[in-house]
Amino acid sequence: MLRRAFLGLCAALAVTAAQAQTPAPATTPATPPAAPKPLPQVKIQTTEGDIVVELAADKAPITVANYLKYVDRGLFNGATFYRASRPPGYTATDYGLIQGGLQNDPKKVLPPIAHEPTTKTGLTHRTPGTISMGRHAPGTAQADWSITLGDMSYLDADPKDPKNPGFAAFGHVVSGMDVVQKIIALPTDPKRGEGAMKGEMLVRPVRILKVTRVPVAPAAAPAAAGPVAKPS
Repeated sequence: MLRRAFLGLCAALAVTAAQAQTPAPATTPATPPAAPKPLPQVKIQTTEGDIVVELAADKAPITVANYLKYVDRGLFNGATFYRASRPPGYTATDYGLIQGGLQNDPKKVLPPIAHEPTTKTGLTHRTPGTISMGRHAPGTAQADWSITLGDMSYLDADPKDPKNPGFAAFGHVVSGMDVVQKIIALPTDPKRGEGAMKGEMLVRPVRILKVTRVPVAPAAAPAAAGPVAKPS
């Protein structure tokens, strides 16, 4: 009886010792997530001051790529802000839009681009300082664009009406809204302009001296997760 008990105790001690000598599962560091690519920014230098715009390349890639082609080739240098649109009789500087670009200059415009409606991009003209492409029919946008003041969400595409594709928002102002307000307050000519632009053309367009990219620091990578145990 004592012999059996002794043998059982030895067996139990052997199992315990074996378990104690079994190495812990190896761990490997979790792969840190990649840092998000910073969104491009451009500085619009005008005779009234500078405006810096962040472009939503992640949401409106076609429109942003087109805009940056003009920037990188220097095609906007010497263009103008030529339109200041506010409701009739409205004198405050917190609502409306200013429009600038090349006004179909045949020596500078590039081919038209596909329309990216706000129903596709998730962007909106509700946010003050939204930059948006001017166009005639969808798919005709080239080199003219606007910057909004106030809630201009009526420029968004209507998700319930496919006949209203809206305008293509593609970024927002990050500094220089005071310059936008200064431009929208400038005098307009009541006799100039056609259609919706009648009476909204600036008497003296604001010269765009240069549009250039702004160096953007890389975004910080998200914190890595803890180590992951490797199955034994």
